[in-house]
Amino acid sequence: VQLQASGGGLVQAGGSLRLSCAASGRTFSSYAMGWFRQAPGKGREFVAVFGWSAGSTRYADSVKGRFTISRDTAKNMVYLQMNSLKPEDTAVYYCAAGKVVATTTAPYDYWGQGTLVTVSS
Repeated sequence: VQLQASGGGLVQAGGSLRLSCAASGRTFSSYAMGWFRQAPGKGREFVAVFGWSAGSTRYADSVKGRFTISRDTAKNMVYLQMNSLKPEDTAVYYCAAGKVVATTTAPYDYWGQGTLVTVSS
């Protein structure tokens, strides 16, 4: 599976962005898809994951109620809709694919290249 993240940019606090992750490979539907982020000087942290149904989504407490993860299996796409953005959301955002629904980085087998989100105050 190859992953390509896009959609990052500069936005003011309170604004919205939608990140996209395009996946290649015929086995896309068998993977859980996650979003992680890494702020300057910090480790990579979990943001959200979508398993194999809407009931298998998980969110970090810091983004719950503001971010929504979704996937379109027919298009091999995963999205992260980010609303009410805050300066502390500034980071490089990565999409990842793994065989389990996980909130840590280790179980994910494939990673995209990252897309930068900058939220100005």
